[in-house]
Amino acid sequence: MADNLKRVKPADAELKEKLVNLARVAKVTKGGRTFSFSALVVVGDGNGVVGYGLGKARDVSESIAKAVDDAKKNLVKVPINKGTIPHEQKGKYGAGKVLIKPAADGTGVIAGGAMRAVLEIAGVHNVLAKSQGSSNPHNVVKATIDALSKMRNAHEVAKTRGISLEKVYEG
Repeated sequence: MADNLKRVKPADAELKEKLVNLARVAKVTKGGRTFSFSALVVVGDGNGVVGYGLGKARDVSESIAKAVDDAKKNLVKVPINKGTIPHEQKGKYGAGKVLIKPAADGTGVIAGGAMRAVLEIAGVHNVLAKSQGSSNPHNVVKATIDALSKMRNAHEVAKTRGISLEKVYEG
């Protein structure tokens, strides 16, 4: 992940988890195929904290548990105002590209598959989103987290520009 992420320490009590992708993978050896499972999980508190994790194991439940532990190590804070995101943003990871836009109250989460899981777990209730390029769930999840981590609220913009909050809304 990028260095500009706003890392958060996990507070285990209120984190929800959602399985995005579960794949049975095979390793071919001279004795035949060895099957294992790869799980992609998104965790969040529904209030602006979200993270993803990947876990691999011979057993489904063990791979999901490993993925959840990994996701708790990769939490980021996302600014949310009035149930939507502060501004339009693009995200990219590999060939996966995403575009997310703020939406009016009552719109809901207009997003597909892997993006929907990330946005719902993050606590975004109204958003318009489009996945472009790769439909690989791993890349779409990482691109969505990239876009969300680039989000800045009005207070951060005012602080970095060295101007008042009212000036931000004027221009």
